[in-house]
Parts: sequence; C-alpha cells; structure tokens
Amino acid sequence: MTNHYHILIKPLRDPLHKIMSLVNRRYSSSYAKRHSHIGRIYQKRYFAKEVDSRLGLLTVSSYIHRNPIQTKEPMVERLEDYPYSSFPLYWDDTLPAPAFLDRKLLRELLPEPFEKNNTAYCMYCLTYAQNAEEDRHVEDMEPPVM
Repeated sequence: MTNHYHILIKPLRDPLHKIMSLVNRRYSSSYAKRHSHIGRIYQKRYFAKEVDSRLGLLTVSSYIHRNPIQTKEPMVERLEDYPYSSFPLYWDDTLPAPAFLDRKLLRELLPEPFEKNNTAYCMYCLTYAQNAEEDRHVEDMEPPVM
C-alpha cells in the first residue's frame, strides 16, 4: 500500500496499542531521517478490530493478502510478487519466514474442500475476494487520550 498498511497480529504479552505505538514511532523516526521530514506522517491513529472466529481470520488474512491487486490500480499482477506481504512466504513455503510468522495457522482453518496446506491457502486467497471492515471513523487529527 502506498499510504497505509495492514497487519494481522495476536499480541502475546504486550497490549496491542503499545505494540502499534512502537511500530509507528519507529517507522516515523526512520521516515523522518530518510526524507528530512518534520511533523506528523500519520493523519490518524491506527484502526484495530478484533477477529474472533476461524472464518474471521481467513477473511481478514485473505483481504490483507489480496489488497495489492484489489486497489483501483493494482500494484502487482501476481500476489506472490508483492514484496511487502507475507503472501510470497505462503506461496513458496521453502522460503525462510521470520519467527513471528505462523504459516501453519491459516491453512488449518481452511474449509472443505480445501486441503490443509499453504498452496491451498494461496488458492483460497486468489479465489475469494473478501470484504473486511475498514476504518470508517472521521479523520482523528489528535492522538487518543490514554
């Protein structure tokens, strides 16, 4: 994505807002240094929605993976070519994955008639266009009160 990102994360120790604050702060600092930028780079705070079902996990993960080809102007022709996604790591599961990526979880959630492997998960993503709820609140220019 050119102006935002999507992430599906399960916090194990720290609350999600602390994780996202750290990620966004580190990226902002890096961006500011690279581009001699002063001021905010984000218009609003992150949007989070709990995923609470097997189908929900598949829907959100597929939506995230399909995003580069479902934009007004597709960013790539093939999902496995989008370098800022975990999709290539599912497409070719011989590639080394970061320790935080669990490539077993999503394939185990696939409904029948899909097999329980990463190739089948990729076919699921390529076959079904998903709708996931995006951030619909008005632009929130002030950081949230904590």
